[in-house]
Amino acid sequence: MHSTTAAAPFVHEQFDDIEQQRKAAKLGMWIFLATEVLFFGGLFLGYTVYRFTYGHVFVQASRKLDVVIGGTNTAVLLISSLVMAFSVRASQLDQRRRLVGLLLGTAVLGCVFMSLKAVEYHKDYVDHLVPRLGFKWVGADPGNAELFYWIYFAMTGLHAIHVTVGIGILVVLAMLAWRGRFRNGNYNPVEIAGLYWHFVDIVWVFLFPLLYLVGHR
Repeated sequence: MHSTTAAAPFVHEQFDDIEQQRKAAKLGMWIFLATEVLFFGGLFLGYTVYRFTYGHVFVQASRKLDVVIGGTNTAVLLISSLVMAFSVRASQLDQRRRLVGLLLGTAVLGCVFMSLKAVEYHKDYVDHLVPRLGFKWVGADPGNAELFYWIYFAMTGLHAIHVTVGIGILVVLAMLAWRGRFRNGNYNPVEIAGLYWHFVDIVWVFLFPLLYLVGHR
């Protein structure tokens, strides 16, 4: 005979029930994401100021970026967000096998993004577009062209770190899901991870047009 108490989701002692615990965790994640918005917001603001100050050279520098890879990565992350949404739904419905597959699928798409980003970074290196590593600029105002790439690598590099962290979280969640940890209403960790992943995707949706499309019409 199975115990109904054992089947119930774990509730920490500071909470009255699982719903209160879920709301507290979600609030904590929203606060964390708000601080991330402020952090990325500072970078976006800095980019915007320099974009209007040195507009012409920023346009020229942007044209050196690989729009095909950037656009493909945008599609990859948008698809991954959809798969992540399905993952949350599967956890809510206690669909263990489907949840594991969807979490791993989201992680794989994240790896595809990072692989394409690595290819693009290598291309930038070969084209001598990496600041302080043999940077070469054929044209006017090389100093501010290099400034564009400083901002580009700072923003995309920081975003890549967030994607890497997200991939690690998804793999761990998939392992826990396989062990049956997210059953009987205990889907909060998956839902919280989903919020983080969607945030990472949204940041890229803003990065792509600002960095890649500024010099294209």
